[in-house]
Amino acid sequence: MKYMQMLLSRSQSRKGIKMKTKMKTKMKTSKASFCVAPNNLLNALMLTALAMPGAAMAEDAETTKHKEGIHVIPASAHTVTANVGFTTDYIFRGISQTSANPAVQGGIDYAHASGLYAGVWGSNVSWISDFNAGVSSSLELDTYFGFRNSLADDFSYDIGFIRYNYPASNYPAGVTKADTDEFYGAFGYKWITAKYSYGLGQFLTVPGASGTNYIEVNASVPLGDTGITLGAHAGKQTYKGAVADAYALAGTSATYRDYKLSIAKDINGYVFSLAASDTDASGFYTTPAGKDLGRSTVVLSVTHAF
Repeated sequence: MKYMQMLLSRSQSRKGIKMKTKMKTKMKTSKASFCVAPNNLLNALMLTALAMPGAAMAEDAETTKHKEGIHVIPASAHTVTANVGFTTDYIFRGISQTSANPAVQGGIDYAHASGLYAGVWGSNVSWISDFNAGVSSSLELDTYFGFRNSLADDFSYDIGFIRYNYPASNYPAGVTKADTDEFYGAFGYKWITAKYSYGLGQFLTVPGASGTNYIEVNASVPLGDTGITLGAHAGKQTYKGAVADAYALAGTSATYRDYKLSIAKDINGYVFSLAASDTDASGFYTTPAGKDLGRSTVVLSVTHAF
């Protein structure tokens, strides 16, 4: 712009010099010659005025073109997801939590790009009421947080804390509440993961069970681009403490092993799963009504995340 103005200024100066020269040499100037000079000057000024916003507009258009007309918004470091599900039987570590009845489940999860995460998950349950007729507790509400990340392309790890909450207001005297706290750690390589969970204080309804633990190995193998995943699981729940030892001496040990095989298929974001599980659980997991919650079973479930 400054260069244009300099050119115009020089042009105008030269025109002025020519006009003065003509006046000196000719001594006469027609009205037409006076009109031409002001008109030329006016046209130059108009072009300059038009050129200034025109240059700015061209500059803006060039910038817009460079950005391809899209506002570039950095990817958020925060992610919030939710999930809902239905299962014909809620199985937790091989033990039915609903006495072979269906369950509706769902949760909300928050994750940060650094690896930090937290969430809440819930399901209907019946096992507490099944073992204690005077207790009305039909909800499990889990809260958890942790940190997970990868060490390399094929290695991953996860450490965290989870609390299993079972809201109930009518526990009779002498009955231990089922609320349970656990720390856990997991290490994965490709499609296989090993996980260790360590209980704090009471464990479910067993008092003084600090150190109760669960070790498990899980495999999840996707079959190419078919959307089908094959799964295998083996775990061992080991109870600790004087009360747990007394149960074991009485022949109803709370310690057991569980196994599971599964196949899952993702259909438009809905994951359908068929799983067969079994345990070697003792009569400790048989309700007063005679239901064996650790029996072998086949479960159908569907989940959807959004």
